[in-house]
Amino acid sequence: MENMIVVLDFGSQVTQLIARRIRELNIYSEIYPFNYPVSEIKKLEPKGIILSGSPASVYDKNPPLCSKEIFNLGIPILGICYGMQVIAKYFGGKVVGSHKHSIHREYGFAELIVKDKTSLLKGLKEKEIVWMSHGDKLAKLPKGFKILGLTEKSPYAVIENRNKKIFAVQFHPEVVHTRNGKKILSNFAVNICKCQKNWTAESYISKTIRDIRQQTQGERVLCAVSGGVDSTVTAILIHKAIGDKLVPVFVNNGLLRLNEEKRVLNMFKKLNIKINYINAEKGFLKRLKGVTDPERKRKIIGNYFIEVFENFAKKRGKFNYLAQGTLYPDLIESVSVKGPSATIKSHHNVGGLPEKMKLKLIEPLKYLFKDEVRNIGKKLGLPDEVIKRQPFPGPGLAVRIIGEITKERLNILKKADDIIVDEIKKAGLYYKIWQTFGVLLPVKTVGVMGDKRTYENVIALRAVHSNDGMTAEWVRLPYDLLNRIASRVINEVKYINRVVYDISNKPPATIEWE
Repeated sequence: MENMIVVLDFGSQVTQLIARRIRELNIYSEIYPFNYPVSEIKKLEPKGIILSGSPASVYDKNPPLCSKEIFNLGIPILGICYGMQVIAKYFGGKVVGSHKHSIHREYGFAELIVKDKTSLLKGLKEKEIVWMSHGDKLAKLPKGFKILGLTEKSPYAVIENRNKKIFAVQFHPEVVHTRNGKKILSNFAVNICKCQKNWTAESYISKTIRDIRQQTQGERVLCAVSGGVDSTVTAILIHKAIGDKLVPVFVNNGLLRLNEEKRVLNMFKKLNIKINYINAEKGFLKRLKGVTDPERKRKIIGNYFIEVFENFAKKRGKFNYLAQGTLYPDLIESVSVKGPSATIKSHHNVGGLPEKMKLKLIEPLKYLFKDEVRNIGKKLGLPDEVIKRQPFPGPGLAVRIIGEITKERLNILKKADDIIVDEIKKAGLYYKIWQTFGVLLPVKTVGVMGDKRTYENVIALRAVHSNDGMTAEWVRLPYDLLNRIASRVINEVKYINRVVYDISNKPPATIEWE
């Protein structure tokens, strides 16, 4: 693809941020493993290449290294942190390591003194705040390179070889802690690589619709929808491309939130997309009877979903295509020193359906990040209640009922969870919090209601802040809000007499309880 930046991933935990920052500039970017063949990179015709950071050291026995041939492609290259060390290794620089000199470690904020503003650091101030996170660092300038900027502990914090169009920084411009990091990446992508800013939601929508038409050639496409933003945007894009050749299926497994099935059906009705609705609640609950092990629950739900979906497909004749709302982070397995070949996960939103049913996949969102999907959803006319909706687990309330799942316990949690979300929305916090939900615990406690002793269930309230679900911090909800939630849940939901608040972070805890 022309007009793109390729990011080679050496295993940094923030590699995805590099691609996201480039895309925020309306320039397309994709991530590939550090040892991606040069012949394949050539086919992509990128305007530039960025070498990511890494937890590895060039001193390791088998350090992750890209082919030296990429430096002969004649396109600009930017090395970030470990990427700088790779450049130094190939061009005669010297790297000193923290394994020998602990004093060289540099982590946290640092002040960058800008010496040259004519290329990579154009438009920056004399002094800038940057974010350092490294053990090894450059101690001798590679041949043909010059210094553009330095910090107190890193005399070669920014370097360039303008003739070869190779640049490197010791810090991380992709993280928000580097105040003008986006400007640096813009200088590289726009000024140095000469990329056009034509990566927009509108261009993606029109191109994707054309691609789907070309791929399907008038054939029908089977698509599972849940009402979440990913599957909904997927369905809309395909419907715009092929109309009623799209066969969307909504399976009600009985583990949804209160009145969720009505909301989903009404939403698709407004979108003029005809949904095939299957109420399989009885079948799911029958198979989950007596099951308490979390992994068994998940497998039963996944396997029966496939069975229900398969039975529907058989009744409707042969299908060759299955659509899924797979996102780019689902495809990217962050490359580590253990090996880059795991960059692509065998991830499918719908279990083993593609393999079992011999279906070809259509994944219109597979190169998008979540925020990009939301932006496209907005352009497609989806309301905020869908676009900004808090994530909901695939197995539904099954992972929020600890112990056996019964119709009665489901009803208790549905009502309690609905009150929690309602109060969070009234407080104006719903769109500011990553996830808010209730968990039904497998314990009963003593209480007093109406001068009578009770022995009823406990609801745990969970509210967390997170960017991607990988880490999470518990939310300091106002005491008066906690009081309102607890009072309403105990007073309005039969068989609940106690509410507790989960104040665990991830790690060490997880967001969900199962």
